[in-house]
Amino acid sequence: MGLFRSKPKIKVQTTKQDGYSGWLKCSHCEELIHTNELEKNLNCCPKCDYHYRISGKKRIELLSDSGSFHEMFANVKATDPLKFIDSLPYPERLTQAAEKSDYDEAIIVGTCTIETLPAALAVFNFSFMGGSMGSVVGEKLTRLIEHAIEKRLPLVVVSTSGGARMQESIFSLMQMAKTSAALAKLSQASLPYFSIMTNPTTGGVTASFASLGDILIAEPGALICFAGPRVIEQTIGQKLPDGAQKSEFLLKHGMIDCIVKRHDLKQRIAELLSFFQEKPHE
Repeated sequence: MGLFRSKPKIKVQTTKQDGYSGWLKCSHCEELIHTNELEKNLNCCPKCDYHYRISGKKRIELLSDSGSFHEMFANVKATDPLKFIDSLPYPERLTQAAEKSDYDEAIIVGTCTIETLPAALAVFNFSFMGGSMGSVVGEKLTRLIEHAIEKRLPLVVVSTSGGARMQESIFSLMQMAKTSAALAKLSQASLPYFSIMTNPTTGGVTASFASLGDILIAEPGALICFAGPRVIEQTIGQKLPDGAQKSEFLLKHGMIDCIVKRHDLKQRIAELLSFFQEKPHE
């Protein structure tokens, strides 16, 4: 009998069979969350229900009936009229943003059905340059509004944005007036507009179309403001109240109409669409 024994073979499995991709600490409750569980829960923390951002495509899947969304105006592309350069020329910045985000702009627009009810739907992509509003965002949204008027469709817009896009300067700021004017025509046509504000909705987006809905809806804990809390505090030299500029604070002070959890959002929008649905003339 030999003095040495062969070592037992140990099978090392680098990934679990259930597709384990790691753990993360919730930025709100600081509990550990399994990423698969988070994804199955619509990117809401299963412990404290903190709502993390989701992609534009996931948002469309969440709100629209399966296979019903038809994208429109995808051929509208950004130009560089100001020849703007920060650390990169603007065209390179756009290319880089597209590669990182898998989107070619900060908004997706189109038509769909929500619980079989037709609607015009616009959804922001925060992963593309922080969902910033440039001329293409304003143009796509304005065209969608005009299409909604022509086809007698209600409008649903899901905002998540850092505000106006600095690389387009005045061209970006002009989109505030442009989209607001289009929404005035939608109102004159007696068509409803439901604005859904998610975390974050800030700057020129908040100061224009996001705040002009007939019904203003927010997800829980969303930051909704024009200027962020640090800028406000530095400007006025005072500490803001706890939770200021969050959706719960805004609801308490009458700035929004309701807060709806992500799991309930599609059903709530469907109820509103049904309530405001045009009745056939007798």
